[in-house]
Amino acid sequence: MRQRWSRILFLHWQADPDLLRASLPPGLHLDLHEGAAWLGIVPFFMERVRPSFLPVVPGLSWFLELNVRTYVHDDNGVPGVWFHSLDCNQPIAVELARNLFHLPYQHARMSCRTSGRETEYTCRRKGSPGEARFRYGPSGPAKPAEPGSLEFFLAERYLLYSADPSGRLFEGRVHHAPYELAPAAVEEWSALPAAWDGLPAPSFPPPSALWVDHVDVGVYPLRRLTT
Repeated sequence: MRQRWSRILFLHWQADPDLLRASLPPGLHLDLHEGAAWLGIVPFFMERVRPSFLPVVPGLSWFLELNVRTYVHDDNGVPGVWFHSLDCNQPIAVELARNLFHLPYQHARMSCRTSGRETEYTCRRKGSPGEARFRYGPSGPAKPAEPGSLEFFLAERYLLYSADPSGRLFEGRVHHAPYELAPAAVEEWSALPAAWDGLPAPSFPPPSALWVDHVDVGVYPLRRLTT
């Protein structure tokens, strides 16, 4: 598939590694940076989403997505992302992602408003209380993350892991240019999406907040890892 991710806000908090580890399927292990585990909440825009051989479709190729994620590696030490949830306001995309990628997509009512580089973003998950609200934009120049830095650990991941209902493990690769990361000015944020997933919701501002204007992405088919 081909798609563009834009107006990405990466919010991250350190988290209890035991709680995150307990949420992982067999075959995946928590990935740590300098001994710390990290939980991310990431709202962004999905644009121009389509199979590689088809054109974009108005009403289907543009939608909103918000994911709750942590960082893992497999038995061979290959790093990737584990998604606790992915909220989305495009019902067809939710069903396709659940069935084709075995990802925990959730139906949600979402909205956005932009003014220059500032974004106002809301998410209300179906069947869950409350509304998550974000207001954010860049607060400095953008540049690629330095290898070995926390920013590199959190953002530069090109593999996702997923599991089907029987517990079989899959990996899916993505490809894009390195992120141009800027510090984010976050005037409003919410940890409700973590609470919706049964995870402890941080009550303090995220110690890491990063912005990406946009990146074009190639998404490749899943590969099964377990028998």
